Amino acid sequence: MNKTLSLIALVLATAATSFAGQAVSSKKVVAPADDCRFRANEWQVDVAAEGAGGNYNGKSGGGIGGDLGINYFFTQYIGVGIDDAVGGFWPSSGAGAVGVDCLQADLLLRYPICAWNLAPYVMVGGGATWGPVSQGDGNVGGGVEWRFARNVGLFAECRWLYGTGAANGNLSMALPRAGLRFNF
Repeated sequence: MNKTLSLIALVLATAATSFAGQAVSSKKVVAPADDCRFRANEWQVDVAAEGAGGNYNGKSGGGIGGDLGINYFFTQYIGVGIDDAVGGFWPSSGAGAVGVDCLQADLLLRYPICAWNLAPYVMVGGGATWGPVSQGDGNVGGGVEWRFARNVGLFAECRWLYGTGAANGNLSMALPRAGLRFNF
């Protein structure tokens, strides 16, 4: 009897494994991580050197200075920014340098190219310029940012300031700037 029960148990065990089928492996679909360095809800701090060339206070000339700015991007593509440049302006007429402060606020539209960590952008806005004379202005421009690290990048841009002053002549000046951009 023991032999019969052992034989039946062996046959059932062999039969059970032969009808079990193949093991099914579970495959999980894993989405690739978003490695784009340009994000929505992003704060930026700019530290830059700035130049100037054109007409200010009825005189043509050039200038150089430093710039600090802060930007916020609501989406990956749309943001706002404000920056303040302080420097000197040297009229080409040979007169001495004058101190100038230029505060600008802009709407920023960028197009990130994530594979290259690069984002060209355009800007439009306005502000004011203070120095020997003070006047409001408008500006348009564009630039490009390259992120060599997740939270740090280099940028270069140029904007054109324009405005009219009743007794002071027209403001018509290019303001290029280049520097570091820290992202949070």
